[in-house]
Amino acid sequence: MERLKKLEVSLHDKNFQFFLVAVFLFWIKTYITYRIEFNLGIDNELQQFLLFINPISSALFFLGLSFLSKKKRWGAILVGIEFLMSFWLYANVVYYRFFDDFITLPVISQLKVNGGQSESALSLMSPLDIFYFTDTIILVLLLAFKVISLKARSNRKVALVPLVAAIAIFMVNLSLAEADRPELLTRSFDRNYIVKYLGINNFSIYDGIQSTRSSIQRTFASSDDLTEIENNIKANFAKPNTDYFGKAKGMNVIYISLESLQSFIIDYKLDGQEVTPFLNSLARTGEAYYFDNFFHQTGQGKTSDAEFMMENSLYPLSQGSVFINKAQNTYQSGSAIMKPMGYTSATFHGNYKTFWNRNEMYKAFGVDQFFDATYYSMTPENVKNYGMKDKPFLEESMPLLESLPQPFYSKFILLSNHFPFKMDEGDTYFPAGDFGDKVVNQYFQSANYMDQALEQFFNDLKASGLYDNTVIVMYGDHYGISENHNDAMAQVMGEEITPFKNAQLQRVPLFIHVPGQQGKVIHKYSGEVDVMPTVLHLLGVNTNDYLQIGNDILSSEYKELVPFRNGDFVSPEVTQVNGNCYSTDTGEELDIQACESSDHITKEKLEISDRIVTKDLLRFYQPEGFVPVNPEDYQYNNNER
Repeated sequence: MERLKKLEVSLHDKNFQFFLVAVFLFWIKTYITYRIEFNLGIDNELQQFLLFINPISSALFFLGLSFLSKKKRWGAILVGIEFLMSFWLYANVVYYRFFDDFITLPVISQLKVNGGQSESALSLMSPLDIFYFTDTIILVLLLAFKVISLKARSNRKVALVPLVAAIAIFMVNLSLAEADRPELLTRSFDRNYIVKYLGINNFSIYDGIQSTRSSIQRTFASSDDLTEIENNIKANFAKPNTDYFGKAKGMNVIYISLESLQSFIIDYKLDGQEVTPFLNSLARTGEAYYFDNFFHQTGQGKTSDAEFMMENSLYPLSQGSVFINKAQNTYQSGSAIMKPMGYTSATFHGNYKTFWNRNEMYKAFGVDQFFDATYYSMTPENVKNYGMKDKPFLEESMPLLESLPQPFYSKFILLSNHFPFKMDEGDTYFPAGDFGDKVVNQYFQSANYMDQALEQFFNDLKASGLYDNTVIVMYGDHYGISENHNDAMAQVMGEEITPFKNAQLQRVPLFIHVPGQQGKVIHKYSGEVDVMPTVLHLLGVNTNDYLQIGNDILSSEYKELVPFRNGDFVSPEVTQVNGNCYSTDTGEELDIQACESSDHITKEKLEISDRIVTKDLLRFYQPEGFVPVNPEDYQYNNNER
């Protein structure tokens, strides 16, 4: 009874009323933000209700911590917490506007190694974004004009009230969420689900717990963890196709990462002009194999995730980038596998070696040489916000490439076709689109510039004599245009961009030129994790003894199922998006049971890969003939120009 009286008194207390105003303002602002900024896929009334209430528990909890502060500073600390929560919400808004994703703790660690992003970030901001700090502004004004007069006294006697209320509301919230989405926190690969059901701040807490758990998993891992994984991978191994195996044995290899290039641009005409005439010609003339149902499978690491899959045939992390968080791991990369066969490995990149922590990750991969920005003329006319423009980059790379001992296993990372896709005057005369969206309009110009750069590079390779003895693998690393531009993309594609259609838009180009081989269009559904075994089999290296999740696309035993990092998938028969099942042929929604089998395989593949990476299990496994990499043997010194 006494406690109830204290609670009644606190509700009439000016300090507590100010606290409730702060909670209410943050709650409503967050809910409005959910609705106008995030595409969370609300499917029913319960999800709508949970979206409405889920900001309450975290607002009560974090703002309630202010009651534990000293009495003279309580008001300022409360406003400070409100500001920090608003800043975190806004940071997620800006991040989501491009990446369609939420910030995780590993992503924060990526920021310090990824410079040159200010232009992209600023392009995502608007003066109207002051809205995200209106609650803080209102609280400051209430105090400044003494609309609410706070008392300089201890508030600790009521501190337990909001904290207990926060926990109680969260438990109700979680119970309702589990009823709609069973095993939400144990089986979900998709951050959208957790934010939709539990809220953005509760997701951040969950993310922190998961990151800590990952570190603990590595500490307690042992070789015993490999038995089940090894059996599963070898049982699902697709044997090499004798028609292709070894056809490129002893040849050089060049990988080219096509920044942000999506497959819809191939054969697309704008005002009657082909956007990518050179790439189109490779598929039409048979100069290369073109895979037209090839999908990116990247997570938050984007370009670095694509690199990781190309080198290791393992999936990236569900949160953050492997390049940032797992550079200390043991890997059996393509670069390392080819080394005993006399190959020299090298990477060419028009940014500095610390970008995406490459200077450390490449040591773990066993990359012999890393030609970063210090090897290039980084003059203002040659540089965009993420590094060197494609044309001067590829032109200046040719002498460096020719200097490598042959055979070489190399990689080029292009940069120009990057959000927001703005081109400098004179770089291209291809027209911009007219779809009512600046980003989408500029994408066509930027993609055309990349196409021109690639054509010149191929010509240079032919003039140097390298072309006829070099396998060239070109792949789109990740999407370029996010769901935030669906209205414009609907005009581009001539149809509404539904969740199903957006999944189909995750196709990116894959071209493989094999000297002496007549190329063709290959329609198999495949993904980035499958490229490494495909290329190694062409080089005559059987991958059956390696722990790789992907399989040779050219194998007659290849199974056409492409998992996405968030647990969705696409196959020739069915596509799963946000827990909904569709016919891939018609886009018609099907009973979820039609996707159950593929969903099980998808989750199994992702879980196996995650166990290998998070527990660093390859340190306990050595295939016959493989020479382990010692990262200390590699140093990438700056080039003195």
